[in-house]
Amino acid sequence: MNPIIIQVVAIIAIFYFFIILPGQRRVKKEKAFESGLKVGDKIITKAGIHGKIAELSETTVVVETMAGKIKMEKSAISLEMSAKLTEKEKK
Repeated sequence: MNPIIIQVVAIIAIFYFFIILPGQRRVKKEKAFESGLKVGDKIITKAGIHGKIAELSETTVVVETMAGKIKMEKSAISLEMSAKLTEKEKK
């Protein structure tokens, strides 16, 4: 086989395993997190707002904060920061 073809295939494989596959895993994890949310969960948004889920709908949530209630998209909730928050509370 031509060495150039082998190099191109190797580059494509590396690109897939180090860029595309981790991105797909992250998206899958975020979707599972969003679907697992329930009323009463404490969360942190990507903007840094702390609150507790008061209401849930298909794509939006109502978050109860110290200042009142805010309606926002589920995708605005940070998986990483919310996981750290629940981890702290368990300790």
